[in-house]
Amino acid sequence: MPGFELFGNAERNQVNDVLNNGVLMRYGFDGMRNGHWKSKELEIELQKTLKTSFVQLVSSGTAAVSVALAAAGIGSGDEVIMPTFTFVASFEAIMMVGAVPVLVDIDDTLGLDPLAVKAAMTSKTKAVMVVQMCGSMANMDALNKLCKENNVLLIEDACQAIGGSYNNKPLGSLGDLGCFSFDFVKTITCGEGGAVVTNNKDYYINSDHYTDHGHDHIGTDRGAESHPFLGYNFRMSELHAAVGLAQVKRLPEFLAIQKHNYTVLRTALSQIPELKFRTVPNGGEESYAFLNFFLPDLECARKASIALKEAGIDGCFHYYDNNWHYIRKWEHLKEMKSLYPISKELKEGLAYLQRADFSQSDHYIGRNISCLIKLCWTVDELNLRAKKMVEVIKGSI
Repeated sequence: MPGFELFGNAERNQVNDVLNNGVLMRYGFDGMRNGHWKSKELEIELQKTLKTSFVQLVSSGTAAVSVALAAAGIGSGDEVIMPTFTFVASFEAIMMVGAVPVLVDIDDTLGLDPLAVKAAMTSKTKAVMVVQMCGSMANMDALNKLCKENNVLLIEDACQAIGGSYNNKPLGSLGDLGCFSFDFVKTITCGEGGAVVTNNKDYYINSDHYTDHGHDHIGTDRGAESHPFLGYNFRMSELHAAVGLAQVKRLPEFLAIQKHNYTVLRTALSQIPELKFRTVPNGGEESYAFLNFFLPDLECARKASIALKEAGIDGCFHYYDNNWHYIRKWEHLKEMKSLYPISKELKEGLAYLQRADFSQSDHYIGRNISCLIKLCWTVDELNLRAKKMVEVIKGSI
């Protein structure tokens, strides 16, 4: 991770194919295409890879979440439960459709704590959005059971976890709808882009129309298409799809490298008795995009984070002090800083953030360090990195 580290002829050939053909938009211009439909090809490849019935490409992972919610009819006044540890896009995407993000604690999987989810459910809860952060998963059996018992949707944000699996099913395919990102720093990149996946045909049709101004895509005359409902522009271009098409075919190659590099680092760090690795539920296999571990306390984690940077070991994140990925520094959300007026429902729905206690999440994120696994490390670079990481972390405990 990320896929851009290994750009090669496959990506260049696919992009040049689009440029030579001359049609950069995924819809229309049928007569000019000469049979070239990169977006459709990528959707088919993703169906195979993710073992899902339907895939709709979108412009980003953020768009994927908003489209998934809209496709399922979730909007104004509805509540969507989500974790305190995720990317800011999670709550942005929920708020985009007018729904209320209800943040709850995580556990030692670094994913949603099922007990916290159960406690947060109300009559307004319409979906639980589990975020498979850093290449692994939450306790999916417990969360799925909760959702079924309470008749709410399970939406799976697997934007950081393509290639991971649970009980031999790809992450992203376990919920009612799944969401992926293909931005520049993901294992599979399109530069910018994302996808909504589902086995529900109605949700797929809704996603297909909603991402293109409500076009129903029936017939070959784009100007004559009808619009069954309102939509917006969340389309992916053919250029972005071309890059993704080359990359998704290389996913097994990328995953094998990630797993090898992850294993070398984990084996080295295993000699530190005070260090504990993130919990992966039984039946789960990470994508190996990140190596996550806990140190004894917040002070040790902060000390280690600084020492790793000073030692020239990049890509190791202490999210407790991070502005983008953890609730503690999301002041723009807590204070509802917006360029446009926030609705009354959202203001009332988000008021809980002024009194919420996320000490359980602090306990895990405060001690966690998350290390990006790169694809381009040489053998010597990887072994030196492992040695330095052990030395630095031992010196920080």
